Amino acid sequence: MTNNKSKKILIAGGTGYIGSHIAVILIERGYQVFIIDNLINSDIETLDRIEKITGVKSDFENIDLADKKQVDKFFKAHHSFDAVIDFAALKAAGESVNMSKEYHDNNVNSIVYLLDAMKEYKINNLIYPSSACVYGDPDSLPVREDMEIKKANTPYGETKIIAERLIKKVCIDNSDFASIVFRFFNAAGAHDTGLLGELPKGVPSNLIPFVSQTAAGIRDELKIFGNDYDTDDGYSVRDYIHVVDLARAHVIAVEKLLGANVDKNFEIYNLGVGRGYSVKEVVDTFERVNKIKINSKIVDRRSGDIAEIYADSSLANKELGWKAEKNLEDIVSSAWKWEKHLRGIN
Repeated sequence: MTNNKSKKILIAGGTGYIGSHIAVILIERGYQVFIIDNLINSDIETLDRIEKITGVKSDFENIDLADKKQVDKFFKAHHSFDAVIDFAALKAAGESVNMSKEYHDNNVNSIVYLLDAMKEYKINNLIYPSSACVYGDPDSLPVREDMEIKKANTPYGETKIIAERLIKKVCIDNSDFASIVFRFFNAAGAHDTGLLGELPKGVPSNLIPFVSQTAAGIRDELKIFGNDYDTDDGYSVRDYIHVVDLARAHVIAVEKLLGANVDKNFEIYNLGVGRGYSVKEVVDTFERVNKIKINSKIVDRRSGDIAEIYADSSLANKELGWKAEKNLEDIVSSAWKWEKHLRGIN
């Protein structure tokens, strides 16, 4: 059995929503975790939350992976990592439509500089979170990993396509380098303790934190972007996956790469629950499970939004032994538990 205590994992963007949940599971399994983040869309207090859950204080440095000088300086001082998980990216698809240069500069430069540093210091295991955005507006559902990648609907999606290609090229050029890329769908929910969850800065771009903030009185109303889509109830449909299920998949990927049981050194997997829920279904479920009414208003669609997308995750089920265990009820109840903890609501 691998001695996890001797294994050191770098999580870039580790004070962010998903990265912090991965850190918790890795620490609980005995790994050494080193977190870097520029704190643009996260909170330094997340480190205290991780420590409160795990009893372990993580190493941390404030590093911007899109700044080559900072990256070079960091890896020169710290490079004894067994694997890297890279969540250092701007991630709001809608926002990226009006900030295409910022998204390209941040998301593409950061992966380029990271890959260069990993090559220089012979760090050969990378887990990269891509996105369902790479599928654009798919011709059929559910989407599979072998489906054609067309032009993304948003600059955010395009940065993920570019990153995937860069990583694949490194894997082709260097047989010692291995990467698992996850195309995941809509991460939602919070840690079971209610001590860790999604905490966007400013107005949330994701549905469930907006619903939770509306329920908590932080927002006056939930803005629903369109109810005239070609779907069963007219509302857009997405595959919502619990953040803890997502985190588990990344830990399984770490264990696969470090266990040296990789058949090929570049693999892509979808992570989703395998069915879609409309915005209306999500809001109705939140109200029913948490016994609270949400004030909402229909507004115009957002640029780049598609009608419907959900995953075929059977490849991850088969090859990684991973499967989503939590459902929509778990997502909305844990999200509200976290929101109440955050706002001091009984």
